[in-house]
Amino acid sequence: MPRSSFSDNPILRVSRPVSACSRCRSAKVKCDGKLPACTACEKAGRESECSAANSQFARGKERSYVAALELRIEKLEKRLQYARSRKASVAQHDPDAPPAVDPGRKDSLAFIRAAIHRKAARTRENADVNSLVSDFGYLSVNATTQDFEPSELNMTFARLVLAASTNDPVPEPKGTGLPAEHATRALIQFYEANILPLYPAFSIVSLYSVVDRLYQEIPGPLRNSEYWLFWMVLAISSAAQSRSMRDKSYLDALEFVGRALPHADRALTPGYAAQLQSLILLTQYSMLDPTHFSSWHLIGFTCRAVVDLGFHQDLPYMQPSDLEARRRTFYCVYALDRAISMVHARAFSFYDDAVSVALPSPTKPCGPLSTSDPTVKVPLDASVPLFRLRQLQSGWYQTLFQSDPTDPLPDANSYIWQVCSEMRKWSEGLPDNVPIRIREMLDLELRYSYVYCIAPSARAPHVTPYGRVLIFEHVIACVNRIYDIANGAVNTAFYTYHDALRVFFMGSQFVAALRDGGDSLLSGSPIPMPLAMPGTASPPPLPQRLDRDVGDNLDRSIRCLARVRLTLKLYGDRWENASSLMDTFEAMSADLLESLKSRQAMRDAAATTQAGGFVA
Repeated sequence: MPRSSFSDNPILRVSRPVSACSRCRSAKVKCDGKLPACTACEKAGRESECSAANSQFARGKERSYVAALELRIEKLEKRLQYARSRKASVAQHDPDAPPAVDPGRKDSLAFIRAAIHRKAARTRENADVNSLVSDFGYLSVNATTQDFEPSELNMTFARLVLAASTNDPVPEPKGTGLPAEHATRALIQFYEANILPLYPAFSIVSLYSVVDRLYQEIPGPLRNSEYWLFWMVLAISSAAQSRSMRDKSYLDALEFVGRALPHADRALTPGYAAQLQSLILLTQYSMLDPTHFSSWHLIGFTCRAVVDLGFHQDLPYMQPSDLEARRRTFYCVYALDRAISMVHARAFSFYDDAVSVALPSPTKPCGPLSTSDPTVKVPLDASVPLFRLRQLQSGWYQTLFQSDPTDPLPDANSYIWQVCSEMRKWSEGLPDNVPIRIREMLDLELRYSYVYCIAPSARAPHVTPYGRVLIFEHVIACVNRIYDIANGAVNTAFYTYHDALRVFFMGSQFVAALRDGGDSLLSGSPIPMPLAMPGTASPPPLPQRLDRDVGDNLDRSIRCLARVRLTLKLYGDRWENASSLMDTFEAMSADLLESLKSRQAMRDAAATTQAGGFVA
């Protein structure tokens, strides 16, 4: 089947940043985009002067973003149609048009002329498409627009989101009925136990209500957002339990996503809290299926919707229960944005300075409504500890990696030890009732954070010898545990493709530490902890070695490098992109691994010779 023209199905890319108001733009100050007036204008007492830089979106002249898109597309479609008709006319009458050539005749001049005309046609088409796509940059994505109705012809917010974030199209669903009820409830209980305690973006009561209505003898009426909630939860739970791209769980996940997508236009309708919940679910799924969706683009749209709806600011006049739900929704988006941005080494969607939202209170979740079995354990809320960790990560990531690289920190080591101390105190203060599987996941996040903030950055380019020892020990401890998790029969907590990126990152830092201070690290000689300056925090202590972590540092290093590769290989069965990470890591570490093995062989040979001498 011939491929459709790229101009008929362009890939849409929309910039993420929030447009500054005209006053902030002229004053060259940061604008948080808060509605109806930004924080800077409020503090200056000029709320009435706060307006968008583009006059067509100024106060009093607001219009639908989608309507503006449609107008722009209509205009450019006319230009494309005119260009195509002009091209057809020229092809019929232009004496320089490429002549028909006998395919059996090897006329090099004719072939060259035909190739030149094909290239010129592609160039013109690409120019038209680039003009179309570039025009989207002049339009501000308004996630609160409500004055449009989805149809087969117009561009909706959902279609824009899907066009920008879809990598490969999702296959068409094969079925039309509901899955077996016992299978549905098993998937929901998996989500309830492993994912909802970390990201409580919706009430489990509402989800079970949807299930009950769907499985009635005569199904009750449901909104599109409720269908979306149902199918996406099933998709996320199935994908989270998948072990390869070919197993039943992954194929079921694709089926469930295919069943959800027809409801996207209504579920992602801008201006409602349900839109944020729907975007959160789609972002969670994208973290488990990078083949079909880009988590980076999706979290960008989600954050823009959060800012447009004003969820980044507390509203004191709200009812306490509504305010708590609003806070939980915001921090679910905040936590996902920080995690996704850090793992991709990119900027956050919004700065902490623009946020004024208190952490929510720990929730008291209900047990499954569909069972009276007393052995079913009620999942405990672990979201607030996760949100607090994301706040700590956000602070040092912005300081070390997202601030002006030409402005080095005056005392980088003291700053790094301070943030490590804060994260250690956070870990020591975790509630006792956090489930073991989630506590283990948070411990891995802590070790990853240690390695990340101690590693060289633009504002702290130098790592101390003690810092290299910390990286060495935390990487080994983390890789050993994630290797066991990757080999496990089932997933626990919420492990995604981003964990493959984390393994690759830590393996890379391990290689760099060995190359910079290999002799010192491999010798195993103790490196004293640096003395802290008065009034500053002490460096974190070295982690305790587990009993099964046997051997000297040379053996441990070789085993760690092998386990990084094997873990990426296992993840490659689930996510194709992880295979390329494994290939890159192998190439990066090949010379180091060869050197370590040579050193190991020399050590063993010397030990054998020495043992033989004692025997003689």
